[in-house]
Amino acid sequence: MSRLQDALAARERLWGGWVVGPTILGPEEFANAGYDYVGFDIQHGYLDDADVALILRRLEHVPIATAVRVAGTDPAPIGRVLDAGADAVIVAMVESADQAAAAVAATRYAPAGVRSYGPLRADLGRDPAAHEERISVFVMIESARGLAALDEICGVDGVTGLYVGPADLAISLGHTPADAWTAPVVQDAIARIQASAQAAGLIPGIHAGVHGKAMAENGFRMLTLGSESQALRRGAAEILREAQ
Repeated sequence: MSRLQDALAARERLWGGWVVGPTILGPEEFANAGYDYVGFDIQHGYLDDADVALILRRLEHVPIATAVRVAGTDPAPIGRVLDAGADAVIVAMVESADQAAAAVAATRYAPAGVRSYGPLRADLGRDPAAHEERISVFVMIESARGLAALDEICGVDGVTGLYVGPADLAISLGHTPADAWTAPVVQDAIARIQASAQAAGLIPGIHAGVHGKAMAENGFRMLTLGSESQALRRGAAEILREAQ
């Protein structure tokens, strides 16, 4: 099992940090602060799968689980981050059961999927079945189309969990990102995603930010609280206030 699978089996909820830059400092400090996992953002962040591979090597003996957000179901970047040792992929903007199935297929070797065999980490061994068993697949529900296909997506074999992107979800439902936590239609959609995941036996996750406590109380189990850049900005502002 992966660190993420072990953590999900042991704890009701996991608290996560987010990494948008190619540095080891963010992941290590999230681990030092007691976070359960760290997500690497190669969709929007200033790092790519090669950066992630190097950082994952450095985290081999750091007690924190890892996930990587990818922009789509392309098997190549998904395969590279898994070969480098990521515990999970979080696949952005999944809007249909076919897309969810493609995301899963990108993490599975033939005949079940389309992942190419090319392990990079010696500590992960050479057994394809063992590689597949340690991988978790989260699909992001962050659009009206994804919401409409929710039941079908939940029925796709191999999906580990649903991960909510509140900002894009709010935009897709006719609101601004700032409305994600106040607009009733967006809040209802978030609650529906959580309930559907739970009913299907999947892990509900969300980019929660400062709403982490409320979202945990609402049943989400993977809660991303903020990025290393946000933590640095907040800490730097606090240090400056103390000095002044």
